[in-house]
Amino acid sequence: MKGIFKIIGYIKPYKYLAFLNVLFNILSSFAELFTIALLIPFLKLLFNPNELVKIKPIFSFDFKVMTNLFMYHLSNVITENGPQAALGYICLILGIAITSKNLFRYLGSYFMVPLRTRVVADMRNSLYQHILILPLAYFSDERRGDLITRMSNDAKEIEVSIMSTLEALFKEPISICISLIALIWISPFLTFTVLLLLPIIGLLLSRVNRKLRRQTIHGQQKLDELMSLFEETLTGVRIIKAFSSQAFFNNRFKKQNELFTRSFIHGNRLLDAASPISETVGVLIMAFVLFMGGRMVLTESNSLTAESFLGFIAIFSRIIPPVTAFSTAFSKAQKGLVSISRIEEVLKSEEIITEVANAKNIISFNDSIEFKNVSFSYNNEPVLKNINLKIEKGKTVALVGPSGAGKSTLTDLIPRFYDPTEGEILLDGVDIRQYKILQLRRLLGIVTQESILFNDSIYNNIAFGKENISTEQIENAAKTANAHSFILETENGYQTNIGDRGNKLSGGQKQRISIARAVNTDPAILILDEATSSLDTTSERLVQDALSNVMKGRTTVVIAHRLSTIVNADMIVVLRKGEIVQTGTHLELLQQPGLYKELHDMQKLAEL
Repeated sequence: MKGIFKIIGYIKPYKYLAFLNVLFNILSSFAELFTIALLIPFLKLLFNPNELVKIKPIFSFDFKVMTNLFMYHLSNVITENGPQAALGYICLILGIAITSKNLFRYLGSYFMVPLRTRVVADMRNSLYQHILILPLAYFSDERRGDLITRMSNDAKEIEVSIMSTLEALFKEPISICISLIALIWISPFLTFTVLLLLPIIGLLLSRVNRKLRRQTIHGQQKLDELMSLFEETLTGVRIIKAFSSQAFFNNRFKKQNELFTRSFIHGNRLLDAASPISETVGVLIMAFVLFMGGRMVLTESNSLTAESFLGFIAIFSRIIPPVTAFSTAFSKAQKGLVSISRIEEVLKSEEIITEVANAKNIISFNDSIEFKNVSFSYNNEPVLKNINLKIEKGKTVALVGPSGAGKSTLTDLIPRFYDPTEGEILLDGVDIRQYKILQLRRLLGIVTQESILFNDSIYNNIAFGKENISTEQIENAAKTANAHSFILETENGYQTNIGDRGNKLSGGQKQRISIARAVNTDPAILILDEATSSLDTTSERLVQDALSNVMKGRTTVVIAHRLSTIVNADMIVVLRKGEIVQTGTHLELLQQPGLYKELHDMQKLAEL
């Protein structure tokens, strides 16, 4: 039950919709019971047409009294207008009752649709919002296909389980209770005899539900693996084709898909077993009721009349579908609980990069960025060790060193993608952890080695994250990035869609769009993470010219692969295994033995 109440917790913001759904379902159940109850006096007249009730009974909450009261009114109709008029009277009331029942049932569904849809929409919004604030380290550990599955398939399972849970907690139990009350009115002895047998259904279905929950968890894991493989295939389709590995990946996908399919089949077989099991047991109980009730009617004691027994059977037959529906709804709710747990795993993931209470505002950069005794470890592996570095405003500082030296990690600490394990980073003399995170990041412009663009127009990619930007501002940013001329040559100019990840553009064009995007934010501090290393010579020259335009008057931190691009840097910082081993200008470092000279000589040799 704890899990069921977890689902109810997500419904609270829309409790008025839940209330209306439950209300109309109750009214539908009453209308259905009333429809069946009308049959009893009709059957009594059918079996005993001459037994009219001429004396009005005194009202009380007794089944026989209420039946006789209705018979009294029906007898008046027969006396005054004849049997055919009474038949038409009953048919009219039946028609109204059945119409009311179906109208109430529709209204219950009418309010259920926005309830379940909005709850799932809220959950998707929460999941997406939380993903945006999770630290970068989280995405290194988690597969993207797994997150996609939770956003899509798990959210859909929750939508189904919300409807099932409301039915399991309100509609079906209420329908069963109303029917049981009516049955007790008709024959308490026969009703309590039946109640002793109903727990058999519960015991059988509880075993099915336990197995279903285990199978659902296994099936969701297999779907995660399948979606992760699919996402990897979309990302790496160029490499797959280049290495002629289509057959390998196709076989790999087929195997994974077969594992998921088997799990899915097994899980749905368990789910489908719940209804036949409960229905079979229900029919056996019905047979027992027919036997016991028939004996009561046929005995001389006449403790149960024929028409009352037929009414009892009619009402009892209406208990079986709600019991069956209750078991099915409860089984579906189990699948939804597994999905809720998977989504809550993400929602409860720790937001490592947090903002302190009463964080300081920062709207400008005035002096320097200083690393003081900064160390950083990832999964207990040291990446940076005791970094001490000061970057003055307006200066260009280049970071060089072999792969794995910690260059990118060092720059990632400035926008607080990570926080130092030890030490502090000061911006204008204040620890950056004391500033508001969004304001801190608005001071920065970042251009990475991989141009990360979005499936949208060139205009929107440059204006990224900012609203009410004029066309003139966008064009000026593009001109600074040496992108304006090639943009005008595209099919629709600035409104040209660049495709998924900008794949309609060349590498150099994508990088210049990325630079224009950075320029548009007018950053005080520019971080360039090997922005030209993956380009050909011509594209590199265009991008390097664009970068030179952008760097004018800005504090710039450059991660450089090609040393020829940083010869004019105000300071070059050489890193090896997470430590600073040399600092100085290009000429100063060439005049002393060390790692920088070794790297410079190797690149010179490679160019020969």
